[in-house]
Amino acid sequence: MLQSTQIFRFAQMLFDTDAVARQVTPILKAILDAQSARLSEIAQKMRGTPAANYKHLQRFMQNVDAKETLLRLFQADAPFVLGDVTELPRPQAYRTPYVGKLKDGKTRGYWLLLLATPYRGRALPCHFVTYSSRTIAEQADSRNLNHLQAFQQVKALLGEKPLVLDREFSYLELLENLRAARINFVIRLNLGSHPPQFFDETKQRVELSISPGETVVHRQLFYKGKVQVNLSGFWQQGYAEPLWVMTNLPAELGGQIYFARMKIEESFRDLKNLLHLEKMMNKQQAKMEQVVAWVLLAFTLGFLVGEELRDVLYGPAPDATPAPPRGATRSAVPQKPGQKWKLYSGLFILLKQKIDVSRRQSQQILRRALDRFRVLVQHPVRTYV
Repeated sequence: MLQSTQIFRFAQMLFDTDAVARQVTPILKAILDAQSARLSEIAQKMRGTPAANYKHLQRFMQNVDAKETLLRLFQADAPFVLGDVTELPRPQAYRTPYVGKLKDGKTRGYWLLLLATPYRGRALPCHFVTYSSRTIAEQADSRNLNHLQAFQQVKALLGEKPLVLDREFSYLELLENLRAARINFVIRLNLGSHPPQFFDETKQRVELSISPGETVVHRQLFYKGKVQVNLSGFWQQGYAEPLWVMTNLPAELGGQIYFARMKIEESFRDLKNLLHLEKMMNKQQAKMEQVVAWVLLAFTLGFLVGEELRDVLYGPAPDATPAPPRGATRSAVPQKPGQKWKLYSGLFILLKQKIDVSRRQSQQILRRALDRFRVLVQHPVRTYV
């Protein structure tokens, strides 16, 4: 497990003064030690009495904006930015104002839209927004506006980088707003029971037809007759269904970017299964979001150290291979060399596995992780706020 002196070296790069870094260090360590997003459980892992620690956490998180700090983790040289939504159930939160109903219309909870940049088969978070059916209704806005809010807040960071989004974002209103904001996009189509319609320049409908093993490209089509996009369709051998990608970039490039994307779902899985983000309890949405931000910062530290540790235990990363589309199924595929390296995330190894490395190896792991982290945070926070 990471020691306080080691975490302090990361914290020094995240915050502007050593004084703040010293206060942050026990919080980040306690989140990793507790493997929890609950303030009561985090407080128990800090020195002193849990009750006093709990009050200190509440005060400190109000005064130090971790969500703003999270923007420092944006990778300036990333080829694209990932965006995806996950559900955070809160079944017992009957009186929590920001909790609504999830997609099934029954379970209480809210949604977390996370923006991240790709890193070694996972995703490093840099920004997020939360919303629910209840906040949408009370604020007289929509899912689209919540999505757009997150994208616009990192527009200065994006530049020409495309947003790579999954089927959740395959709808007309968002496409129109992305076009108006001049944000490049690569989005997987939601074919579902009511697949979208595309038309060519003569307003003739174009059928999306493809056979197994085939690749199809359509250029300059109009999504529902309104937003011009390029399409790439793929039906890889062994997959049960095709995959279609739409983009405002060249069609072939959009397809290449989508298949090169790293799986943000893997980071969601670690956040939920290892740091138990879904068990967080806060009455106010603003306070909840600050806790989320602190957990994401702790996740990143643990992840970077764990990735270096994974290389020591299981060898260097094997060549990246395209991940199957979420929801798709395929026949059994023989295990390839290096597959064992892919079984565990760095955070899982750090938190859950028994680690047997020498002191020299431990120092090398920390040094490499610090070097990678230094590259991430070399730009000042205020440049992008």
